Amino acid sequence: MGPARRRAALRLRGSGGVPGVPAAADPTLLPLPRRISVFPLFFLALLLGFASLLWLQLSCSGEGPVPGEGQSRGVPRQSCPPQALPAPLPVEDEPSWGPHRLALLVPFRERFEELLAFVPYMHRFLSKKRIRHHIIILNQVDHFRFNRASLINVGFLESGNDTDYIAMHDVDLLPLNEQLDYSFPEAGPFHVASPELHPLYHYKTYVGGILLLTKEHYEMCNGMSNRFWGWGREDDEFYRRIKGAGLQVRRPSGITTGYETFQHLHDPAWRKRDQKRIAAQKQEQFKVDREGGLNNVRYQIESRTALSVAGAPCTILNVLLDCDTSETPWCVFG
Repeated sequence: MGPARRRAALRLRGSGGVPGVPAAADPTLLPLPRRISVFPLFFLALLLGFASLLWLQLSCSGEGPVPGEGQSRGVPRQSCPPQALPAPLPVEDEPSWGPHRLALLVPFRERFEELLAFVPYMHRFLSKKRIRHHIIILNQVDHFRFNRASLINVGFLESGNDTDYIAMHDVDLLPLNEQLDYSFPEAGPFHVASPELHPLYHYKTYVGGILLLTKEHYEMCNGMSNRFWGWGREDDEFYRRIKGAGLQVRRPSGITTGYETFQHLHDPAWRKRDQKRIAAQKQEQFKVDREGGLNNVRYQIESRTALSVAGAPCTILNVLLDCDTSETPWCVFG
């Protein structure tokens, strides 16, 4: 083979044997990139993972192919993993619930996000303890300042004969310890949210937050004073009424969770309390109201609505309170 023919043969081998194609066009001779990006690989792996999860869900949920339709008749579909469901609540008709029924009275105004948490939580809490109960939300819809004590008086009068004791219960206070006692307080007023357990208020005469009384004992106190418009002081006056009626306040014992016994839902930055003291209210706030209470609370029920919140039953009373501005001029915003 002459020199010219040998050079032509070499050119053909270098071009893959295809005449007219230069050797650089051979893919096996192209230079590899120095770096291969991981993002396409990651995206592909993610896509495959999602597809496998989707197939698993369809195959175990009954939405995939059935045996005989693209699947062997001898291979059953796998079952879905069991879902964690809340334990069923005990049935209220069982004898273990006892003869008494609690009216849970909740003074309320414009705190619906707390109400949505409170009603189902308390229904489940009391049901697990086999406490017969009726949750009554006392929604003040007039244009006067908030009056917690008068609302509790209204709730007592409207609670009906099927309940024989009450709980004066703040909407922003949830019991976390299941050892707390909500049973019938036959021996006297029972202060569930005692100063040793409440996350905020620790003075000895405090009876706010959550207080249980039989209806007989509440009547002995003539209920609560109607003179306390705005936030605070009505509990301190009621403590004096309890003592005046010859009753002894009892509190929980054996609770070891301390100030973490309750969850306090109230956000002071979002919910400003009406703590204004107007005119003679500054002097009146420390006096004992020996005349008013259940006997002179003035109100109208605008509407009564049975409601279920996440499956928990309650009754909403829209309450219009009345105020004698000559007696308590601080009932109006000023």
